[in-house]
Amino acid sequence: MSWLPLPPEASTIAPRVDHLFYAVTAVTGTVAIAIFVTMVVFGIRYRAGSPAPRHEDDARRQARTRTRIEIAWTLTPLLLFLAAFAWAARVYVARAAAPPNALELYVVAKQWMWELQHPGGQREIDEVHVPRGQPIKLVMTSQDVIHSFFVPAFRLKQDVLPGRFTEMWFTPSQAGRFHLFCAEYCGTDHSRMHGDVVVMEPAEFARWLDAHRGAPDMAGRGEALFRQFGCSGCHGENAAVHAPNLAGLFGRIVPLADGSTVIADERYVRDSILVPTKEVAAGYEPIMPSFAGQIRAEEILDLIAYIKSLANTWERPR
Repeated sequence: MSWLPLPPEASTIAPRVDHLFYAVTAVTGTVAIAIFVTMVVFGIRYRAGSPAPRHEDDARRQARTRTRIEIAWTLTPLLLFLAAFAWAARVYVARAAAPPNALELYVVAKQWMWELQHPGGQREIDEVHVPRGQPIKLVMTSQDVIHSFFVPAFRLKQDVLPGRFTEMWFTPSQAGRFHLFCAEYCGTDHSRMHGDVVVMEPAEFARWLDAHRGAPDMAGRGEALFRQFGCSGCHGENAAVHAPNLAGLFGRIVPLADGSTVIADERYVRDSILVPTKEVAAGYEPIMPSFAGQIRAEEILDLIAYIKSLANTWERPR
């Protein structure tokens, strides 16, 4: 139960964020009141014309008292700040990495709309349907400018950047419809870039998936794009060109030509498509052409889904 008129706590992380907020508000409010009361008391007690200590012993006693007060008002705020930092760090770490069983959804932000894709091929505009009690991981990128995915009821906000993938995860704890906003000014119609997160009971969500199932799914669309853009000509089973094998690639450590290594994640796959000379795999020549300007952000996500589907195989994609 929220003590203030805040949005409902609709995710598992929301109560932890609210408890931290209440604690910081209570401490800072108490300190502010204490300072105000002290100012009033001192203003009355030590007003102009009030008697000052005249004896040397009184002066020495007041000097010792001032030293203790200075130590107290230095150490007390320091300990309070460290406690707030440790508390906030625990909340941050809890929301930083999604659990391995999280359901992955893909988000593309555009001026001025949210486009979402489910692994099964379902697509949504300015809405996202998720099951209650299931960890949800959002893999997000922007097609144009900086946006920010903000759901007040979940107490979560994540910037969505062009040219990069950012992630955010949550576990919905209440069924219902919750507002989704863009919290970063992104142009003329920024105020109209909003939508809803629809949290459904698991059985109802399964029925929704069946009713909106796409044909094919994201990996299937990615496989078609893999052939359409000629990727199979170099990375395919019978390719004549010496190119890296994509089967089993995703999530692995890739040695690079400059001696460094990189993890083959969403960012690496995207950069390999759009800026292929940026990170060249060891043992290969930088001969792959760039597909910048030829492929949309949604199609890159489909290709990533296809390459992910090859993660547990060791045969070249056909």
